[in-house]
Amino acid sequence: MRKNIALPAVLAVCISMGACKKNGYLSSTVTSNLDSNAVFQDSTYAMEFLNNLYVNIGFATDPMRFNGGSYAAGLESACDEAEGPNASSSNGFTMFALGTVTPTVVPTDAWGTSYGMIRAANQYLRHLGIIPFNAQLKAETKGEARFLRAWYYFILLEHYGGIPLIGDTVYADATQISAVRSSFRACVNYIASECDSAAVALPLTQSGSNYGRASKGACLALKSRLYLYAASPLFQNGGIGQGTALDSIVAYPDADPSRWVLAANAAQAVITTGAYSLFVDSIPGKLGYGFMSIFLQRYNTEYILAHMMDPNRYLEHLWDAPSRGGSGGPHPYQELLDAFPMSNGLAITDPNSGYDPSQPYQNRDPRMGYTYMHDSTLRPQVGTNAPSPLEIYLNANVSPPVASSQDAVYQGTPTGYYINKMIDTGVIQINIPTSSRVLPLIRYAEILLNYAEATNESQGPVTTVYQAVEAIRQRAGLRPYQLPTNLSQADMRKAIQNERRIELAFEGNRFFDVRRWMIADSTDNQMMHGMEIDRSSSGTVYKEFNVRQHHFSKAMYLWPLPLSEIAKLPQLQQNPLY
Repeated sequence: MRKNIALPAVLAVCISMGACKKNGYLSSTVTSNLDSNAVFQDSTYAMEFLNNLYVNIGFATDPMRFNGGSYAAGLESACDEAEGPNASSSNGFTMFALGTVTPTVVPTDAWGTSYGMIRAANQYLRHLGIIPFNAQLKAETKGEARFLRAWYYFILLEHYGGIPLIGDTVYADATQISAVRSSFRACVNYIASECDSAAVALPLTQSGSNYGRASKGACLALKSRLYLYAASPLFQNGGIGQGTALDSIVAYPDADPSRWVLAANAAQAVITTGAYSLFVDSIPGKLGYGFMSIFLQRYNTEYILAHMMDPNRYLEHLWDAPSRGGSGGPHPYQELLDAFPMSNGLAITDPNSGYDPSQPYQNRDPRMGYTYMHDSTLRPQVGTNAPSPLEIYLNANVSPPVASSQDAVYQGTPTGYYINKMIDTGVIQINIPTSSRVLPLIRYAEILLNYAEATNESQGPVTTVYQAVEAIRQRAGLRPYQLPTNLSQADMRKAIQNERRIELAFEGNRFFDVRRWMIADSTDNQMMHGMEIDRSSSGTVYKEFNVRQHHFSKAMYLWPLPLSEIAKLPQLQQNPLY
């Protein structure tokens, strides 16, 4: 039986061979006292080399992707979800928030890490013939390597559009690299083909010590995401390259509605396996508890692909309130909180919703409370099981008002909120120092939303579209959970987009969703807000306030290729408008 990928034992060998290199295009192999043949002729070393391909599987959506030592944040701080920590400094996420990203200063990890992992996958596949595995294990590990190669190519595609496809080539230092960017169509077809080939050799799901490894289900799920993106407005009619020589590189040069059918069929292929389901859990008096507890379950039927991790307090250290041992950032914006409906499923802007601005957190979609920590959210104290409310308000009994605690607005949080999603409250309690939680990369809720979006675009709001969205709303604890009947296609589109926004918040989807929908020039080009709460003997007052003006330019629908890579390979074509 293969070793669990969460516990690699011989990573030094793999790293010495360049498997984790991030510095430049297709980093070259560096050997130590073991050459490549010696590594791959040893079954333990060979398996550890393959295991190492999983180490960076979640880097693009990692909550600490942009880590500068004094700050750390992920894509949530580069879009309209959250204000990043130490956001006055120049860093990857503020470049996107402020619209100052350029080819000179853009983070290079999407390019360097992805191609480093692709090169490592090619190394593994090249040496597969000499690895002393039995035939079945060779076939399965070949499938894993091909899936992982497809995974990293997709990360490149969502960032840049069409990129160089290098096939099975492993470049050496002396090799002249051809870096002509392949067409968007060729890239989509290649990734889909790799998923198909990998799926044939892999089990539908993984279990036991293999849980977390690539599976047929993961291959199908990646195809679902791939085809959904490929059908989206950003990648039709030349995209932002329309009218230029890059129109077929950054997008399809034409628009074909049948691409939505492909996307719907790909999502349906995952659904019909019957291998996955929405995780449902219940505690009396806690509607939608399954949405909260799923993120604390290492093993569940909803995660199709996850970033496996050793037990840790990763998110608690990064996202929790300072009084509970966290660094307190990033900090969610008011705009995302306002996107959560009331518990009856109606938007807070609906006059029939029952929303009361003097009690803005009452009777809301249960996912709001599981996603946000706001003033008076109950949280256990450090080292005890006793919960107490967070004090984020300002004491207005004095003038000027003063912070109520280290967690207060302007003191611990610049928006008045902290992220609650995926936080394990147990890790600050007695004798529970870490969480066994892993980070989701693709889960079944996304597949249902993929299906609903693609089917709505290809057929309109038919019954199965309603069923897919309502299954998520039902698990969320909305009562009633049903959508209004007789929605138009445009109204259903709006409903699906909002469900994606709140269901998948802080999982790395929003940054790319608003781009592929081509609405980022609105969502990411506005003043973002927080909430100040003033308490005094005369009552409580809620005051929305400005936090940061976000700026977005058309060029930012795609990332610029790093200038350092174009300097090495002048034949690379930069993305439009940079």
